[in-house]
Amino acid sequence: MTSSTGTQLHDLTALEQAAAVRAREVSPTELVEHALARIDALDPGIGAFLTVTPDRARAAAARADQAVVDGAELPPLHGVPTAIKDLNNTAGVRTTMGSRVLAEFVPDVDDAVVTALAAAGTISVGKTNTPEFGFPCYTDNDLAGPARCPWDTSLLAGGSSGGAAAAVAAGLLPFAQGSDGGGSIRIPAGINGLFGIKPSRGRVSNGPYNSEVTSLGVQGPLARTVRDAAAMLDAMAGPVPGDPFWAAPPPAGETFLGYADRAPGRLRIGRYLDSGMPGAELDPEVRAAFEDASALLAELGHEVEDLPSGPPAAEIFPSFEVVWGLSATTLPVPDAAVPHLRPLTRYLRERGLALSARDAMEAMFALRLFSRRFIAATSRYDVLLSPICTMPPRPVGWFGADGAEDFARQTRYAAFPAVYNVTGQPAVSVPLWWTASGLPIGTMLVGRPADEATLISLSAQLEQARPWAHRHPAMW
Repeated sequence: MTSSTGTQLHDLTALEQAAAVRAREVSPTELVEHALARIDALDPGIGAFLTVTPDRARAAAARADQAVVDGAELPPLHGVPTAIKDLNNTAGVRTTMGSRVLAEFVPDVDDAVVTALAAAGTISVGKTNTPEFGFPCYTDNDLAGPARCPWDTSLLAGGSSGGAAAAVAAGLLPFAQGSDGGGSIRIPAGINGLFGIKPSRGRVSNGPYNSEVTSLGVQGPLARTVRDAAAMLDAMAGPVPGDPFWAAPPPAGETFLGYADRAPGRLRIGRYLDSGMPGAELDPEVRAAFEDASALLAELGHEVEDLPSGPPAAEIFPSFEVVWGLSATTLPVPDAAVPHLRPLTRYLRERGLALSARDAMEAMFALRLFSRRFIAATSRYDVLLSPICTMPPRPVGWFGADGAEDFARQTRYAAFPAVYNVTGQPAVSVPLWWTASGLPIGTMLVGRPADEATLISLSAQLEQARPWAHRHPAMW
């Protein structure tokens, strides 16, 4: 399906789609039908979706069409298709959390982020693939199988927002909602050649249920352009009553999208290559991507210097492991269903249940103390720069079937992102590097607490200097 200008609808960015709807060049129904047709044609080879909801999407599109005809005041993303990660509750739509134990679960409530995206005018076409309860840094489960990288479908799309990333990278959707508790937006964004934002803690509500005990998880956007991601963050951002964390909003009259159109000024950027993770070794391609990003930042006039050392992951990761296992103790799984969980989930649950109250509290305290000290130690920098993963995308099946070995491989592979779930700082994945074989490798930028604005301005500057949105996998 094409627009009135002859452009394929999936070639349009989310903001271009929204503008075309306002100009009556295309209807929400046409956008939704185009997305559904591409999902039907391409998703069997990708595994981006766990559930597709064509009837609900078409009904929402019809209502959006009528609002345009009526001349109603339209929300900013009116009629633009998206999808919700299947870790998030959607009233009346099954929410499996990537587990066969919840294969038929249908909640009666929407998560706050689902409500916010609908209020901004987006239309969900379904639920994207995610690993069981979001624990792994790759996406595979017993319901839909693996989410595959559209650039090479023998490779994993990353996780836990792997389905969302695969859907956007393959042109099934212009942008999609994800979540990130230890790298789950940044890892798949980096693998799939996308721009992804892990917002600050408290920027987007996790209400009414998610991630409040450990405070590691946040909701955020995956998109092909910085402006689309910023617009989606504007739509998602804001607390709801009862939220335990509130990030200060932009100044009155400002938006995150506005910062994408503003030069960042000269920034001081601290870079590091050593994650501190025992056994983690950098692939030469990852090092090349990092050095290339460093050079580009310097060319743009920023002051780039080496940190004396990276975050002391060897010091804090044992505590992170304890808290990660602790989060597996509250799964909505009856004891009789535990044998049906995947090996990694059972492994983490067993570790969590073996903890004493003292173990749990000491680990939480250690993470909070680390956060204060690390943020203070790096406060002279506007932005930090590091890799995301230590290796290029991994083949399907690479992480193995044994829970303990799977987890150990993940820690060596995704050695960099989780630190910033601990500190709560915003972080983004920027797609600046492609390997000789055509695979994207993202690089991570980290901002000061609650300063997504600087990251968005800097990322937009990088995108202008080294555009990436025109790059597409062959299936595009």
